[in-house]
Amino acid sequence: MSLEQPTFGHPAPSRASRLRTLGLVTLGLVAGAGGTLLLRPAPKHDHGAEAAASASAPKKQMYQCPMHPQIIQDHPGTCPICGMDLVPMDGQEAASASVEGHATVKIDHERQQLIGLRTEKVAEGTVSGELRALGRVAIDETRVRKVNVKVEGFVERLFVDFVGKPVAKGQPLFSLYAPEFVSAQREYLLALKTQKALSSGSLQQSGGELLEAAKRRLLLWDVPPETIDRLEKTGDVQKSLTLRSPISGIVTVKNVVEGARLTPADIPFEITDLSRVWVLADIYEAELSRVKVGLPAELTVQAAPGRTFKGRIAFVDPVMDPKTRTARARVEFPNPGGILKPEMFGDVVVRGQGRKGLVIPLDAVLDAGTTKVVFVALGDGKFEPREVTTGATVGEKVEIRSGLAAGDEVVVRANFLVDSESRLKAALAHMSEKSATSEAPKGAPQPAPSGHQH
Repeated sequence: MSLEQPTFGHPAPSRASRLRTLGLVTLGLVAGAGGTLLLRPAPKHDHGAEAAASASAPKKQMYQCPMHPQIIQDHPGTCPICGMDLVPMDGQEAASASVEGHATVKIDHERQQLIGLRTEKVAEGTVSGELRALGRVAIDETRVRKVNVKVEGFVERLFVDFVGKPVAKGQPLFSLYAPEFVSAQREYLLALKTQKALSSGSLQQSGGELLEAAKRRLLLWDVPPETIDRLEKTGDVQKSLTLRSPISGIVTVKNVVEGARLTPADIPFEITDLSRVWVLADIYEAELSRVKVGLPAELTVQAAPGRTFKGRIAFVDPVMDPKTRTARARVEFPNPGGILKPEMFGDVVVRGQGRKGLVIPLDAVLDAGTTKVVFVALGDGKFEPREVTTGATVGEKVEIRSGLAAGDEVVVRANFLVDSESRLKAALAHMSEKSATSEAPKGAPQPAPSGHQH
């Protein structure tokens, strides 16, 4: 049977013609497919756009217990601990906090009453220049006298025989037998006799010089002038020399007993005048600028309740103590009646010049280590942590140098509870953000398959 049969009255095409037509159709299909592949854009993977889309996507609403902040879930419900309804969390509160590690917290009115929360406004006032420090009473080193001897001898008798005994200026302390003192008296009497025997001009002058030299020797040995006058009038040589107190005060050192041998190197007694004393106060580095020489100061001690001693700063140590980071200030106080005793402790108040500034209660400031934080009431039960710089502390008030403005309300009671909740909320928010950023973005377009399909 032949393939070349007539169709609808037209002559049938030849075999070569059919093959040529089939090839043209196939080439057209391939060209069309190729053109489609060339015109189709390659898939692009814009990870930045995906991240931006993920960041701009609304975050899931979380719910928290107002009484137990650690209870957080992603749907409404009740607290398994206290049974209270969970409230929606504000995701922007942690970001709005101005102190690292803290978050703005919201506390309803009922809970504020339950924990005893109280606020107080920042006020403008006079910041006193008053400075308080612990002081120690010490001996005034300029009022100490050491008694010594100028000639060797032996103690015959003690008139002051114990430490702490009060003595007056000129009061006898002990008597000393000194052979050189006896010889010096005899030389003085001989010089006096020689002067009287010489009556002519030059010889009388020489006799006067010998007498003056003998008298000066006795005076250099601390022999009282009245003793020399008595020796000149009576001619009686004294066996022992009496040593007397150079000042009025208290015996603070006694290194002698009857029969002891003394030399010019020995110090048998030390007398201290306690009518004025020093009070040594350690001033911290941050407060040194408020301590100046000449400023008035007050002292109170437990030994004299209700009594205040008044004095002035006489000296500030120019060198800091490397261990305590303090500098010592020396305050001078009169001590009538000897009430202030050395090594007694007391409270020193330095009266400096006041200045204008902002003050808040001392209880409102929380020490966070390297920073100091207060919580400011924003209204609607919200409390924001804020870093502040403090200044002078006067009684129950503290000066605020930066971080607050007049009229701000700060938490003064229950702020430790507010601080705990703020730290916990900031930590939970940080954990939530870290968990969200660690998840891979979903819905990324799949790349087109390569190769031919058969």
